[in-house]
Amino acid sequence: MRLPELEIKNLRVESENLYGLQILHLSDLHINKKTKVEEIEKLVNFCNDLEYDFLALTGDIIDCKPNKIIPQLEALNLLKKVFYISGNHDLFYGIKNLNILLSNFTFLDNKTAFIRYQNKDIALAGISDRFSKYFKIKREEKKVFDFLKNNKDSILLAHQPKDYSLAVNSNTKLFLCGHTHGGQIFPFHYFVRLFQPFLAGVFYKKKTCIYVNKGLGTWGIDFRYKADSEITLLKLINN
Repeated sequence: MRLPELEIKNLRVESENLYGLQILHLSDLHINKKTKVEEIEKLVNFCNDLEYDFLALTGDIIDCKPNKIIPQLEALNLLKKVFYISGNHDLFYGIKNLNILLSNFTFLDNKTAFIRYQNKDIALAGISDRFSKYFKIKREEKKVFDFLKNNKDSILLAHQPKDYSLAVNSNTKLFLCGHTHGGQIFPFHYFVRLFQPFLAGVFYKKKTCIYVNKGLGTWGIDFRYKADSEITLLKLINN
């Protein structure tokens, strides 16, 4: 897998009470043995030169066992202010070893945190991927739901769009996810929509802004058609 040419997608989204917050959103890198260290270094330098409050990485970081790509992951580990959650590929290839190598990142599977922004605390939570049950990992949905529900200004990270209901039902202001690759190769878009409520882009449900990132890497065939890869800088504005 080769990373594409790096371009930033600037996007303004409406989100109550989070005005001005800037989030860099990456998803679905799918780093494997064919990914050159130089490509990861280029990505890291590109991202670290941007201005953002935190970086959300919504799963599928790897596409092989972590011990096969240690130099690539050590380079990735230099990204700044990263919160991340697992994707199904991360679970399959080894989330424990991945966490060890990404020691500078904050792992948010079934965990919560606060980000201080403009004299207020923004609640941030992550939920482990829906494939967790196949790896004997419990998804602590009630814990995450209660945390989000009890905090007025909140953000949820998940890998799959299917988890949007957890955000909407807890009145979460922003829900970030990936997984779909935007279909990756048209007309597979229609196939993906059979299994996911959203394909790509911005959606609004009740008080929640939903953003589905098309991801940076590829899976299976190293090719995209009518589903460009993306690095997204989200700037939150008043609705």
